[in-house]
Amino acid sequence: MTTHSTVTLSLGSTEVVAEVADTDPLRERGLGGRNRLEEGRGMWFVFDTDELWAFWMKDTLIPLDIIWVAADGTIVTIAPLVAPESFPEVFRPTQPARYVLEVPAGFAAKHGIAEGQKIVVQ
Repeated sequence: MTTHSTVTLSLGSTEVVAEVADTDPLRERGLGGRNRLEEGRGMWFVFDTDELWAFWMKDTLIPLDIIWVAADGTIVTIAPLVAPESFPEVFRPTQPARYVLEVPAGFAAKHGIAEGQKIVVQ
């Protein structure tokens, strides 16, 4: 299993410790094959450019909230409660994003995380 570096992200009063996926192999694997993701944990996908990055649930076993984030840290789109069985459906942001955060399904609603808010990398 590949060891990821981690980053702490602040979303208002909520913190997420996220594994960093900043290479093609790490981004392609994502959270695929895992059977759990602890509360307060996630995966932070880092891209080199702002794009309409598409995500799907191939090989993903746990439901997720998928959060697209602009280069300035503004949340641009949230796809809540994305189920593993949604594959091969593809999810995209409404505008270009530089980052994507995946957290356990329901996390955004539970913590009042909404589009337009900022995520700060600690």
